[in-house]
Amino acid sequence: MEIDTTSKSKRRERRHSKEIDRILCDELLEEVLRRLPPRSTFSPSTADVSLVSRRWLRLYRSSKSNLSLSLSPDNCSPSSLSSFLSHFPHLSFLDILTPDGNDEAAFSERILPSVASSCPKLTTFFLRGHLLSLFPLLSLSTSCPRLTSLVIVLSTPLSFHCLLSFNSLRSLAVFFHPVSCEFEPLDAASKGEYCDAELQIERLLLYGIRRRDHGFDWLWRSCRNLKELELSRCEGIGDDTSVSSFVDCFKGLQEVKLRGCGSIVNDVLSRLVENCTSLNSLLIHVDGSREGLLQFITHSRCNLRKLDLRLDLENNHLLAVAEKFRGLSSLRLDSCLNVTGEGLKTMALALSNELEELALINCNVEPGLLTALGHRFRNLKKLDLSFSGGMLGDEEFISMLASCKCLRDLKVRGCEGLTNASVISMFKSCKQLESVDIVKCPGIEPEAVELFVLNCMRLRQIHVEDSKLSDVSRLWVSKKFVEVVV
Repeated sequence: MEIDTTSKSKRRERRHSKEIDRILCDELLEEVLRRLPPRSTFSPSTADVSLVSRRWLRLYRSSKSNLSLSLSPDNCSPSSLSSFLSHFPHLSFLDILTPDGNDEAAFSERILPSVASSCPKLTTFFLRGHLLSLFPLLSLSTSCPRLTSLVIVLSTPLSFHCLLSFNSLRSLAVFFHPVSCEFEPLDAASKGEYCDAELQIERLLLYGIRRRDHGFDWLWRSCRNLKELELSRCEGIGDDTSVSSFVDCFKGLQEVKLRGCGSIVNDVLSRLVENCTSLNSLLIHVDGSREGLLQFITHSRCNLRKLDLRLDLENNHLLAVAEKFRGLSSLRLDSCLNVTGEGLKTMALALSNELEELALINCNVEPGLLTALGHRFRNLKKLDLSFSGGMLGDEEFISMLASCKCLRDLKVRGCEGLTNASVISMFKSCKQLESVDIVKCPGIEPEAVELFVLNCMRLRQIHVEDSKLSDVSRLWVSKKFVEVVV
């Protein structure tokens, strides 16, 4: 009798499922699939739903706009890739990872026509496997006219002229693959028909430029619409001709990021002082370069709004910042261990109280500092105090939160001195919190996490260890569609 009851229940479920499947038209079901939350530990995703039937799998693929693939000559051919991508007619974002090596570079070039012919709506393309040159990408320029963002790996940075074929391209990121041999410069065409060419690129990221690399002279002169420039792990900015044309892209430049470029930071900063007045955001993550930074702060004609520094600063740098850039809306300091609490307080008093983002990561959080900062910056929306170690305790942290009622994003990762009391204060004082990071805080227990999830009304994302999520916490993050990052 029990078996019959179970069997009847299963038949009813199947009939119910078929009835729902019949009622929902393709367009409505596609819209439902688009609105499902991303995959998480505690809720179903579109990938799970696609297992219901072949129809649902077809509509799941049709509804997808983002796709990431890992390909190699062993598991993929150009024809099979074309066939597979044809099931995703609305792709706008495609990320392909291929193996590294010269043979695999040829494979990366062979699959590009398949991408071009199958993804006409593509706007963003990441090819994380190196190419021998930019020319194989030309098929994308004609078949994917909407392409606005491109991320690639190049073996030999010799010529960027084919970028002129990408009329919609606004963002370009190039990672340069090191080669053992020297190449002759092939940029002579820049003196002819390409001399006055102008790219529409607004964001440019270059990783791994070596000293005396050829081809950048034309690139710098052609990027006259550049708004954001990021150099990462670069030893130089090109050969001798490139150095002289580097400032040609500075006219409307608004944001500069320098990561791990110790040997060229001072030179770049001095050129910014002389040639750029439009800069409003500066990021420097590198060892050394203190003198160049101080000179930039002192003599810059820019009105910086955002400053992000990870280097060995001293108090005189902060005083110069407070004197020169009083209108900062975002200040991020990372590993500035020589900066004292007194220096930070002095800077805070001089800055405008309109600061919306403050980060003191792995910095000396001395007693009384956070209370003073909280009283000064009552409009903070983002606060990052990660890895303050045992220097950050409940009493002062709670005192700061009482003044920062506008917080939406809070990070205290690695703050070993915080306990459950701080977590309770978070949802009591900060009613607008949407994202919280409490990973590696041993003093915060599962009971406090549960209370936080239940009482933080606007929570959308929480970073926390899986071991600190009780069954009740898991249930509520699922019901409230909170993203859990463990």
